[in-house]
Amino acid sequence: MTEEGGLPKVVKLLIGAGGIYGAFLYYGSLQEDVFRFVAEDGSSFKQAWFLQVLEAFANVVIGFAGLQISGATKGLPLQMFGISGATQVTAKACTSLALANGLSFPLATLAKSGKMAPVMAGSLLLGGATYSLREYLNVAAIIGGTAIVSLGKKKGGSVENSSLGVIFIILSLVLDGVTAGFQKRLKAETAKAGVKPKPYDFMFWTNLFMCLTAVVIAGALGEVQSGLSFCTTNPEILSKIIKFALCSAVGQSFIFYTMANFDPLILSTVTTTRKIFSVLLSIFLKGHSLSAMGWSGIAFACGGILSELEEKQAKSRAKSKSG
Repeated sequence: MTEEGGLPKVVKLLIGAGGIYGAFLYYGSLQEDVFRFVAEDGSSFKQAWFLQVLEAFANVVIGFAGLQISGATKGLPLQMFGISGATQVTAKACTSLALANGLSFPLATLAKSGKMAPVMAGSLLLGGATYSLREYLNVAAIIGGTAIVSLGKKKGGSVENSSLGVIFIILSLVLDGVTAGFQKRLKAETAKAGVKPKPYDFMFWTNLFMCLTAVVIAGALGEVQSGLSFCTTNPEILSKIIKFALCSAVGQSFIFYTMANFDPLILSTVTTTRKIFSVLLSIFLKGHSLSAMGWSGIAFACGGILSELEEKQAKSRAKSKSG
């Protein structure tokens, strides 16, 4: 079937899903390469906030270009965009810091898939939220599977660095929960103001505040100077960082394209399965060694992720029938 826009629905899906898979699978691979890079003098890249400056800036540029095409929405609650952007970039920086401090990419990606845990905890503490037994089991499977992978890794990693990496990934998950709360408030504020932000409004304004937050923190920590120095001394990592930032911006554009043309569940399916493929790709291409116990943890966590996705699909079908 052909849509009014001209392209058949299946072609639009292939464009959106293919773009998300291509951009973010490469994005994950590059992110891992950046933090596993070791210079000739034995030093490694630790400037996570400097990396966030470059990534957010690339998204601001693409977002601004998108606004010129789609048109900007006036009357947006920019304060809420600012708060949401600040918490979001801090969560991303914590993920990068986890990788910089020894946490493996597959482990970090699986752990981030359990972001419903802090969201559920926050909702339960604040009251008014109820969850099904299956939702609790899904989150428990993801967290439990991730823990099993951590315990099932073959020996050879630094325990101290991995412990610090675990602390950073937990902080990232907590901030994901905080960001989700602020994003709900943002939606409420825009509805109250009687405005409906377009996809590129979200991309531009969120990333602008992410970039500003990252610039302030990177500047305060001295990471702008040290990051530039490391990149000029090691030009091979600079090319990876540039590609990483571009993949983020291109991937975000495909996310918004898919969001504009399909139900949110389609987008959730694509992004969720992409995380699983990122984990498997990293294990097979980056030389991670897992024991049988580690592989059972991967299966357990992926089962939880897919079960969570299937539950969303079941709820969507039930809602469609009742509607």
